[in-house]
Amino acid sequence: MKRCGMVLFVALLLGTGAMAKSAPKMSNEDCLACHNDSTLSKEENGKPVSLHVDDAKFKASIHSVFGCTDCHKDIQAFPHDPTPAKPVCVTCHADQQTAYEHGVHAKAAAAGNANVAKCQDCHGSVHEILPASDPKSKVARGNIPQTCGACHGQKFVMASSGISSAPFNSYQQSVHGKAVAAGSGKAAVCTDCHGEHDILAATNPKSPISKFNVPVTCAKCHDNVRQEYVQSIHGQAIARGNWQAPVCTDCHGIHTIKAPTDPSSSVASANVGSDCAQCHGSVRLSNEFGMPSGQVNTYLSSYHGMASKMGSTTVANCASCHGVHNILPSRDPRSTINHANLAKTCGQCHPGANEKFISFKVHSDGVAKADFSSKVIGYISKFYIWMIIGVIGGMVLHNLIVFRKKLILHRIGQPRILFRMTRGQRVQHIILLGSFFTLVLTGFALRYPSSWLGTLFVNEAVRSIVHRVAGVVLIAVSLFHLWYVVRTPDGRRLIKDMLPDWKDVTDVRDAFRYYLGYSDQRPLFRRFTYAEKAEYWALVWGMFVMANTGLMVWFKVGVGERVPGWWIDVALAIHWYEAILATLAIIVWHFYGVIFDPDAYPMNWAWYDGKMSVEAYEHEHALDLLAIERATGSEEEETEPVEAAVKEQEETVASKK
Repeated sequence: MKRCGMVLFVALLLGTGAMAKSAPKMSNEDCLACHNDSTLSKEENGKPVSLHVDDAKFKASIHSVFGCTDCHKDIQAFPHDPTPAKPVCVTCHADQQTAYEHGVHAKAAAAGNANVAKCQDCHGSVHEILPASDPKSKVARGNIPQTCGACHGQKFVMASSGISSAPFNSYQQSVHGKAVAAGSGKAAVCTDCHGEHDILAATNPKSPISKFNVPVTCAKCHDNVRQEYVQSIHGQAIARGNWQAPVCTDCHGIHTIKAPTDPSSSVASANVGSDCAQCHGSVRLSNEFGMPSGQVNTYLSSYHGMASKMGSTTVANCASCHGVHNILPSRDPRSTINHANLAKTCGQCHPGANEKFISFKVHSDGVAKADFSSKVIGYISKFYIWMIIGVIGGMVLHNLIVFRKKLILHRIGQPRILFRMTRGQRVQHIILLGSFFTLVLTGFALRYPSSWLGTLFVNEAVRSIVHRVAGVVLIAVSLFHLWYVVRTPDGRRLIKDMLPDWKDVTDVRDAFRYYLGYSDQRPLFRRFTYAEKAEYWALVWGMFVMANTGLMVWFKVGVGERVPGWWIDVALAIHWYEAILATLAIIVWHFYGVIFDPDAYPMNWAWYDGKMSVEAYEHEHALDLLAIERATGSEEEETEPVEAAVKEQEETVASKK
């Protein structure tokens, strides 16, 4: 500030004589006498703005060949009164400014977006701008991704503009981004594809990333590939203006381009099939362009397709036969799948392939052919389909007849005189069973509409009604059961016998010791084993959860008026996972106990008529003395309480141990 004051003092002394003559042009040294002071600033809109110009950086910049007043033309002398206007880049860079004004950045700025990149955001401070040839420049080739990423890599900056930061982050992981980061001076950077000052949206036909311009843009680096592509069936279609034909980015990706050797690349060997299937697996091509349908499906059903799905990286995929960038129709003599070239193409994997080898059909369009081989295959298919139906159907019928008879013999083989379940309990169980599996089928049909479950129902309206009716039935039988265990003697005894106690803990211990071979004494159970009690209370819990979450989803509008909407999403998640848990528990746990357990196989018929044989019941529930004595007629119903009998039996067993 002292130097600045000295200049002012000298100017005042000499002012009288000098005013009569034209003021001399100020030199850079005159300006830097003040502006080289790092503390120099002014207040603008209530905020301090630095007026400091670093002398060393300015002299190293591309603008150092100019004088300060070449840009600040309205500055004649010191002090600056009035405040000089800010210089504009367009004064010297009119062409670049014109290009910029046509781009997306300028249009966004005109729309009021304050985060849009301007000259200094990309090139740096006007007094410190370095030429693009300088490795330290922000617009040096190796630094362009970092410069663009200052905005496009920031999630919150881009979100305010309604644009995702994902493309830039994907570029960093791409083959181009990694090569630039490794110091390659040839790998593509942002400006190679998007342009520099006149960056245009992909929807603009003049944009280098417009679909029809992508091959030309990529050809800047990959011209040898472009020469093959433009002659291919895809390149010819693009040249005709067919926007549905694929260009480079449709197969390789846009910012996510990766090397074919990268397993995550869309053009990796294992992924080529799914990449091509995006177009060739749809009916669009066959409907609009008359191309054969079913090509993808026939490939996937072949050995090549099945091995590819199993993870093989050496088996033939689409590109192995059709080519990569040089794909041509089979009628073209240059095509790798032209009949004249097919033996050579197949010979890449099958050395020695000849005319006979290539006579089989690789793809079929699903239309019956008139040639001899197709007729033979058709006859064989029909013969085996009917033979499979007849032979396997006969086997199934035979086994059902035998199984039915053996079930009957098993039921009558032992006197089944002990009542395990009352009629009311059996009715509750059957209604519970029917409504539960109806809910399972209708629920999973919605989750997996393309599976065989989805074909069980005429349409979604029918499935939805059936699911809700089954849910109401399940809730109703649950409420009835609650009344049953509170109001009836059988129900009260049922719930009393179902209450867990310490013996269940010791039974678990003793059961594992016995079944693992550490003990010869099998634990003796009362009316309900620990497994049956666990299943019963799990059912109670599951019913409570499923009923409440199901009703929340059913009446989501009413629920949404009282609680936040995300509660419905939580209820849906709980409903889904609880359904999986309940279904697997029934199949794995309950079905084992009543069907697949060797002691019960082929079925415990108590669910049907409520009866068991005394021998089987004594084996499973030896301590339920009251039920056993009633069945054998050794004691009238007015016997001593069952608790005393059980206690006596337990003491007897303990003494034997």
